[in-house]
Amino acid sequence: MSAIAPVIQLAGLTKAYNVGTPVETEVLHGIDLTLAEGEFAALIGPSGSGKSTLLNIIGLLERPTGGRLSIAGRDTATLSEAEITQLRGRSIGFVFQFHHLLPAFSALENVMMPTIIARGRPDDEAEATALQLLDAVGLKAHARKKPAELSGGQQQRVAIARALALKPRLILADEPTGNLDTHTADEIFALLREFNRQANCACLIVTHDPRLAARCDRIVRLVDGRIAEDDPAGG
Repeated sequence: MSAIAPVIQLAGLTKAYNVGTPVETEVLHGIDLTLAEGEFAALIGPSGSGKSTLLNIIGLLERPTGGRLSIAGRDTATLSEAEITQLRGRSIGFVFQFHHLLPAFSALENVMMPTIIARGRPDDEAEATALQLLDAVGLKAHARKKPAELSGGQQQRVAIARALALKPRLILADEPTGNLDTHTADEIFALLREFNRQANCACLIVTHDPRLAARCDRIVRLVDGRIAEDDPAGG
């Protein structure tokens, strides 16, 4: 049997802006990173170190300037924009510091949205899956409420449920607890960890919270666009 391809594989990845101009600036310098299914890694580093740029590239929101990026076993350099969009939609779930829920829609409809986009329409299966996910994050009773009727922690729980709607192989979380109090942050982190273990999906979390980073499997430290450390954490 052949080995399962890593969920994320970066080799010599670079990113520059204003390429070919006098103000060309390279912000990522030869990044090598592999993340296997089931791994739960923290991405840390000072402001301006390139964390958000790296997360955007892994999330297929930006293209790298050089090097190789494979997601779920597919070399992204050979993919069209349409194929990139499809791969991103089906393989990656996003959780941000600010939940980005659609205010006009209920919690249930927000969780259903990735499935509706993927299939072109809502259906009973999508609703059933969304309800199961809301139940898993403790919000089934609030399924019909709009985001404005929910607390910040509840809105982030809805965002996590939405990220899991299509059973992605990779969860990318950019400061998912950065806008929450310590108790709620711990609850949100525990939810991500639980889904990581249940679904065996890979998770990469940008955090400034050393307590949370220490509870991951690995800590990847980015400094000035380079990986300075990549070590096991407490788990």
